[in-house]
Amino acid sequence: MDRFLKTVLFSCILVSVFVSSYAQSCSVSNNVFTSCNTLPVLNSYLYWNYHQANHTADIAYRQTGVTSSQWVAWALNVGGSGMVGAQCLVAFTNSSGLVRAYTTPVNGYNPSMTEGALSFNVPRISAELNNGEMVIFATLQLPTGRTSFDQVWQVGPVSGDTPREHAQTSANQASKGTVDFASGSTTSSSGGGGVGSRQRKKNVHGVLNVVSWGILVPIGAMTARYLKVFKSADPAWFYVHVACQCSAYIVGVAGWATGLKLGSESPMVYDTHRNIGITLFCLGTLQVFALLLRPKKDHKFRFYWNLYHWSVGYAVIILSIVNIFKGFDILDPEKKWKRAYIGVLIFLGATAVLLEAFTWFVVIKRKKSDTEKYPHVATRNGVNGYGGASGVNEYGGTRSRQEI
Repeated sequence: MDRFLKTVLFSCILVSVFVSSYAQSCSVSNNVFTSCNTLPVLNSYLYWNYHQANHTADIAYRQTGVTSSQWVAWALNVGGSGMVGAQCLVAFTNSSGLVRAYTTPVNGYNPSMTEGALSFNVPRISAELNNGEMVIFATLQLPTGRTSFDQVWQVGPVSGDTPREHAQTSANQASKGTVDFASGSTTSSSGGGGVGSRQRKKNVHGVLNVVSWGILVPIGAMTARYLKVFKSADPAWFYVHVACQCSAYIVGVAGWATGLKLGSESPMVYDTHRNIGITLFCLGTLQVFALLLRPKKDHKFRFYWNLYHWSVGYAVIILSIVNIFKGFDILDPEKKWKRAYIGVLIFLGATAVLLEAFTWFVVIKRKKSDTEKYPHVATRNGVNGYGGASGVNEYGGTRSRQEI
């Protein structure tokens, strides 16, 4: 059992660290960005950091499946939409085998694609081609008074160190849309709204925490409290309980890490939501480490460990539900999501009430049966029908100590 608990503890910590780091990932070529979006066509991706203080944006445009005989380009169209008027960042591999990156304005349908200044300043531009992925890095001094622009991206052939006309496939013609550097959102050329990376992180944060702290943790507690009453479920109930709570912890840590990332990027500070979240992480971690200190059933300190485990466990459940509703108020999703979670809580609550009544019926019936079968046990030192003093078990019941 000790080896099993140590294995579970190590696995929980290892997986939670991995998942939390993955949940915060929005990077390319070892550069971390606060916003990133998958563009709908041409295997393209856009990453950026927007600096409100000086109205600049550090961007990275990545396109996969690129060869050394192709050029790629990404552009903002400040005064219109589509190709004409686009202010382009272009990159390709020249005849010397070096990746060249430069700027060029597109003033018509047959552009020369030669290097030229844009309508806004580009203090820095570079590019790299690795394993078929071309990445253009640049710093843009955005035009004043706005953060939303039309964008265009493209790929085409290179001949003699000169970019040639791109293909006219449906993907090439659909490679345009809009980008809002402040909100983190993009839209496609079809007019459909895109979910920005920041909003997507908020949604992921909410889903992870509802599933983990708000659903899995209560189910895990119910599993331990009610399954353990049935002798045939021992020790299966314990392994189910540990599996459920460790899964909740791993998913919950990912949600917590995503929340920290969101908090560091947001100008708004939600103190109550943040503080409760940090408290939940600390209590959850304490519960995981408490597995190593779990005394044997007949140990004199087991009663106190049970009391601690029950207290912290129910505190986590209560705080989780409170904080989830705080999150609903902050995220302000469609009302159906809040109603759905309320429905889940009602279902779990009703199930708990029914199981509570049924398990007490089973315990009382078993106690009465044992009292009739072994009357001398029931009268010895005023103990109960299981031969042990009544006490609070680790899940809040006042059942006999032998059941714990």
